[in-house]
Amino acid sequence: MGGVTSDNPPDPAALRPLLPSPVQELADDAFARRGLRLLLKRDDLIHPDLPGNKWRKLEPNLRAAAAAGRRTLLTFGGAYSNHLRATAAAGRLLGFATIGIVRGDELADRPLNPSLAQCAADGMRLRFVDRATYRRKAEPEVLAALVPEGCYVVPEGGSNAAAVHGCEVLGRELRGVADVVGVACGTGGTLAGLAAGLGPGQRAIGFPVLRGGFLGEEVLRLQREAFGGRRGEWVLDERFHAGGYARRTPELEAFAADFEARHGVPLERVYVAKMLLGLTTLAQEGAFTPGTTVAAVVTGSAP
Repeated sequence: MGGVTSDNPPDPAALRPLLPSPVQELADDAFARRGLRLLLKRDDLIHPDLPGNKWRKLEPNLRAAAAAGRRTLLTFGGAYSNHLRATAAAGRLLGFATIGIVRGDELADRPLNPSLAQCAADGMRLRFVDRATYRRKAEPEVLAALVPEGCYVVPEGGSNAAAVHGCEVLGRELRGVADVVGVACGTGGTLAGLAAGLGPGQRAIGFPVLRGGFLGEEVLRLQREAFGGRRGEWVLDERFHAGGYARRTPELEAFAADFEARHGVPLERVYVAKMLLGLTTLAQEGAFTPGTTVAAVVTGSAP
């Protein structure tokens, strides 16, 4: 497909996403011993290039960009950002030009890692900025200097009000399916929408993959932006970030390898493995009453 025009706007539906995503029940001893059911919400199967919450958050932004007649998407991320890769893939598939603002100007002098190399292969123009500037990217004067005229700006992680509404559909798909829903959290947009979409008596647990304890306020901000206030029942469990984004521990690796061997489901380590370790630990701690159905949202694919 060529560039975006008002006569021929790209339609994300042309990518034929698998929606609603499948729900898979697993027989897992850690849950069964407590009288619990474990379900996987396989958002990783939505689309091979835009899996999981990346589809749910990007799709409404892609529609908004097309409706505004914008030809270029600009967004932000770190050196291993799944969001940058998904945005680059969306641009390739739907005919948008893409620009990625990458945290860390020192990276410009190094060979591209596989993640950024894939972004470049999909046509994304990469611009490396120093970490101090990156931290100030939301400030109007900094943003103005970074964003060429005519770009549609998608925030880091894709999390804005449009994305939250996209993730609200995830919650609706799980109404009547589970009592508790676990999801990994980076920028908070998926949890903000998921919790809003769940029905009465259901609750969401978010497992942040970054340290800092800041995410609760961010989820609230996103819900206020999208809905005018807090929506749904949700909490955060901050214990399973393994030291920070993309960090791993021997415990996490052992858990993920054992889970994969028992269930044949590859686990993406940055987000999904941490969330499943969190849910399993809570089950073993007796946090869920017998008879509870627990759903784990698989938000991304293992490489």
